[in-house]
Amino acid sequence: LTSYAFLGQDVLYPSVVEHIFKMKETPYYFGLGLFTALVSVYFIKFYVFSGKVFGKIKGWVPKFLVGASLLGGLIFLFPSLYGEGYEDVNMALSGKLDFLFNNSLFYDLKGQLHIALLLLFGILMLKVVATSLTFRAGGVGGIFAPTLFIGTMAGLLFASVLNYFGLADLTLSSFALAGMAGMLAGVVHAPLTAIFLIAEITNGYQLMFPIMIVATTSYGIAKFIVPKSIYTIQMKKRGDMITHHKDKALLTLMNVTSLIEKNFSIIGPDQTLGELINVIKDSSRNIFPVVDKDNNFYGIIFLDQIRHIMFQTEMYETTLVKDLMFMPTKIVEFDDDMETVASKFQHSGKYNLVVLNDGKYMGFVSRANVFSQYRKLLKDFSDD
Repeated sequence: LTSYAFLGQDVLYPSVVEHIFKMKETPYYFGLGLFTALVSVYFIKFYVFSGKVFGKIKGWVPKFLVGASLLGGLIFLFPSLYGEGYEDVNMALSGKLDFLFNNSLFYDLKGQLHIALLLLFGILMLKVVATSLTFRAGGVGGIFAPTLFIGTMAGLLFASVLNYFGLADLTLSSFALAGMAGMLAGVVHAPLTAIFLIAEITNGYQLMFPIMIVATTSYGIAKFIVPKSIYTIQMKKRGDMITHHKDKALLTLMNVTSLIEKNFSIIGPDQTLGELINVIKDSSRNIFPVVDKDNNFYGIIFLDQIRHIMFQTEMYETTLVKDLMFMPTKIVEFDDDMETVASKFQHSGKYNLVVLNDGKYMGFVSRANVFSQYRKLLKDFSDD
C-alpha cells in the first residue's frame, strides 16, 4: 500500500498474457522448471568459483583491472549485459527477439532466428559471468535483478528452441515470465517468494499455476544438487550463518585462522636424511612438513615412520627427504569453515591436519586445539 501510494499501481514488469493456460502445456512447464534449475546451479557454482579465482588476486586494484577489462569486453560483444537489463526483460516478456541485435556487432543479422537463438544462449550464459565479475571486481549490486534477467532469457530461449524445431507451439511471453519465477526459486531457494513476487511485479496472476509448476520444480532440483542457496553460501563463508543445531552453531563461531599452529620444524624435499635427523634433534614435535623455499607443500614425515632407519648412518647422505615423505589424505584449506574441518578430523582419524592456502604451507590445526576452543565457547555460552 505504501509503495502504491508513492509510486502508483504500475507494475515493474508489465506483461500481457496472450492466452489462457492449457493443461496440455504442463509437461513443457515442468521442462522449463528443469532447465531453470540447471541454470540456477550454474549461476551458484560459477559465482562461488569466481570468488575463489579472484581470492587469489592480491589487492583491489588488480582485481578491479582484471574484472573491469573482462566485463568491458563482454559488454562490447553483448550490449544486453550492461546494467540491470529492465528494458530487455520487458522486451522479452512481450515475446520479441529483436532486442538481442540492438546496438551490437550482429545488428546486420537481425531477423535471422537461428542467430537470435545463439545470441540468446550466449547472453544467458554470459550474464552469469558478467554478474560475478561485477561483484568480484569490487562493484556494487545485488542478485535479484540479474536473476530475473537470466530467468526471463532462460524461459524465452526454452520456448523459442522448441518452437524453432517444431516440437511445440508455445507462447514466448508466458514462458519468459514463468522462467523468472523458476530462476528466482532455484537461486535463492525460496519458491513461495518466487511465485508470489513474480506474479505481483508482472501482474501475471493468470499464469499462477504454470508459475507454481516452474518454481517448485526448479527449487526441488536445484536444492538437491546445491543444498545451500547463493545467500547462505555467502553467509557461511563469512561465518554469519547460525543454525538451530547447537554443535554446528558453535562451530560457525570458530575459524581456522585462529587455530593454526606454526611451531613445526620444516624440511626441504631435496635435503638428506642426515639433515632431517639434525632437524629432529631440535624439534619437540613428531611431525615434519616438507616445504620448499617458496613455501610450497610437498608432504609430511612422521617420526615413527623413520625411527627404524634413524641410526643407520650409512643412509644419511644417500637417502633424500622426498623419498621418505607422503601426502596426507586429508588437507585443511585456509578458507574451510569449521564444520568442514571437524568433518575432516572425523573421517581421517588424525590428530593433526596440515593447513594449506592455494598449495602454500600455513601450519597445522590439531584436534586437541579445536576441542579446547570448542569447550571454551561452550562454557562462555553456558555462563551467559
